[in-house]
Amino acid sequence: MLFLLMISQIRISDTVGGGYDKFWESKKRYRVVKGGKGSKKSSTTALNLIYRLLKYHESNVLVVRAVMNTHRDSTFAQLKWAQEKLGVAHLFKNTVSPLEMIYLPTGQKIIFRGFDDVLKLASTTVEKGYLNFVWVEEAFEIENLEDFEKLDLSVPRGKIPDGLFKQTTVTFNPWSEKHWLKKRFFDTPSPDTDTFTTNYLCNEFLDNTDRAVFEKLKAEHPRRYAVAGLGEWGIAEGLVYENWQEGVLECKEEDWEAFFGLDYGYTSDPTAFIAIQVNRKEKQIYVFDEIYKRKMFNCDIAKAIIEKGYAKERIRADSAEPKTNDDLRRLGISRILPSVKGKDSVINGIMNISEYRITVNPRCKNTLAELSSYCWDKNEQNVPLDKNNHLMDAMRYAFYDVKKRGNEEIKGYMKTLKGEWDI
Repeated sequence: MLFLLMISQIRISDTVGGGYDKFWESKKRYRVVKGGKGSKKSSTTALNLIYRLLKYHESNVLVVRAVMNTHRDSTFAQLKWAQEKLGVAHLFKNTVSPLEMIYLPTGQKIIFRGFDDVLKLASTTVEKGYLNFVWVEEAFEIENLEDFEKLDLSVPRGKIPDGLFKQTTVTFNPWSEKHWLKKRFFDTPSPDTDTFTTNYLCNEFLDNTDRAVFEKLKAEHPRRYAVAGLGEWGIAEGLVYENWQEGVLECKEEDWEAFFGLDYGYTSDPTAFIAIQVNRKEKQIYVFDEIYKRKMFNCDIAKAIIEKGYAKERIRADSAEPKTNDDLRRLGISRILPSVKGKDSVINGIMNISEYRITVNPRCKNTLAELSSYCWDKNEQNVPLDKNNHLMDAMRYAFYDVKKRGNEEIKGYMKTLKGEWDI
């Protein structure tokens, strides 16, 4: 009765606007929205989830992003805005420690989690009712399908009463057609999934100055407009590497040399290992293998490299982790070397790689995804964005030896290590 009274005082259509009728009513297991900027996808989702929390008195909501500390200024703020917009903010207790929202009349909750703490994510529960609604915001930041499936197997789960339903809402900007989201939800229609593509043209709340920004983008950067404006699958404007393709190469031994790079991560960032073949005469790079995984201990890294047969190869690894490099040598990765860093080392490494044509084996899906989205920072000259770059950094480390193989610096370093590590 309280819900009906409140909802009678506000017209949902006036608040939400048009373009999302089917989305609003969907009760399928997955509700997936790719959209351009200004398309209302996040604000409409926030409004819908507050509306549903009030309508379904036994429901609770889990909101997920790749990194937990990004919620406060995004989804948390968006849901607070939705409470105000629907005129029910006084019925919610919103706290930042812990980060959660409680609907006071019933005790229902909106809980926030990140993929950077998978164990906590998988064990999420509520005291009252059922955790049946999930919102995965900025899903493009989730780098692999396996992480999403871990969430999907954990929440929502269990039997729920009649009249209630389970649904995971996925929202994102479609910056790369190589991302797992396209294959998982869009390439093959499924009866348990509703997919939507939205853009700024359905957002009647934009003013003329907002629309002018998109028109300028359309005229000056048509490829970026197609993705950021129209919500089409594409490749982001301003890619660091544009000279690449997917394919399989036959590398003859006399023309090609193998190089290997390793970038360390753990919780938020994955550990990234890359294996490349380089033909200096023809200026070609062939990416033929990769390792890409979070929460790898040093023993896990060593085991993965050994299992792939690269234990005796020379590997350039992140120089910021000398203790880890020493530990990997102890674990059998005997020829590991620190990457060479210094002033302008990033831009110089990128420029050297850019002289080559890059071909990526289709099985190296994470390399393909990073190449599709590794961009220059629009606000700083000659600086790439510090994201989508774990394998890109590993490739830079490996490529250092393309021009340096056999020089005295490597020989001297290996000689120093020989006695201690039996290289």
